[in-house]
Amino acid sequence: MHLVDSHAHLDFPSYADDLDAVLARAMEADVRTILAVGIGNGPDTMHRAHDLAVHYAGSAAAPHIVASAGIHPQEADEATPEALHTLRTLAAKRLVVAVGEIGLDYYHFDNPDIAVQQAAFLAQMAIALEVRKPVLIHCRTSELATPEVKARFGPADAQADLQRLIGERFTPRGGTGVMHCFSGTAEEARRALDLGFYLSFAGNVTYSRFPSIREAAQLAPDDRILVETDAPFLAPQPFRGERNEPARTRTTAEFVARLRGVSLEQLAEKTTANFHRLFGIHP
Repeated sequence: MHLVDSHAHLDFPSYADDLDAVLARAMEADVRTILAVGIGNGPDTMHRAHDLAVHYAGSAAAPHIVASAGIHPQEADEATPEALHTLRTLAAKRLVVAVGEIGLDYYHFDNPDIAVQQAAFLAQMAIALEVRKPVLIHCRTSELATPEVKARFGPADAQADLQRLIGERFTPRGGTGVMHCFSGTAEEARRALDLGFYLSFAGNVTYSRFPSIREAAQLAPDDRILVETDAPFLAPQPFRGERNEPARTRTTAEFVARLRGVSLEQLAEKTTANFHRLFGIHP
C-alpha cells in the first residue's frame, strides 16, 4: 500500500533532532511520499524544504520527498520583488512540484492588511502559472476570529475573497491546486471543486466539533481527494495535542475511508493516484 502525506512541514524546528526517525516511522506506516511544504519561517528560508528533498533523494530509508515553495499570508508583507524572484527560481526546480502554501488569512490580529495579503497572493499565483505548477492554498475561516480581529478586518471573509480571486485570475488561465487542510463548509467545498481544485483533509476531520469538514470529505469526488497531516500540527484523534508527524497520515486516511464507506487500501490507491496526476509525478 502507498499513502501520500500531501502537506507536511518537515523543515520546522519540531523535527530538528529526530527527522530520520520520523521518516522511518512514516515508511513503517506505508507513507511512501511526502510533500514538504516550503514556507520556512519567512521567504529567507523557504528553500529549506527543497534542501530536504535533495538530501533524502534516493534514500531507501525514507519516503520519496518532493517540495513546494511559497510565502505564507502571515508573511505577505515580506513578498518583496527580491523574495518573489527567489520564489520564481525555486519554483522552477525539478523537486519543487508546487507553489505554496499561499492564500489569505484574516484570523490573526497581527496579520498583514488585506490589500497586502491579496497582492502577495496574486503575485504568487502568477508565478505558478509561469512555471505551470499547482498551488497549495491556505485559507483560515474568518468565522472563528475573535471580535477584535473582526473589528480590524471588517466584514471581509477570507474564503470568499480567496475563491473570488482564484475564479477571476487563476482558474481561467489553466491554474489548479489544492485546498490544503480543507476546513470550510460543504458549499465552499463544492465551489472549490468547481474551480478545478482538489480537497485535502488533515487530522481535524477526525474532530467531532467540525461536522462540516466530514461532510466535505464525504462529498469530494474520488478523483479530487487527498489526505495530509499538516505536521507538526493537527494530530488526529486519538493523538490530538501531540506533535503530529507524517506516519499519522494513515490514521486520518483510515477515518476518511470509513466516512466514505471504502477500505483503507481503496482510499490509498485513489489519493496516491490523484497526487501523482496533479503534481506530474511518475512513479
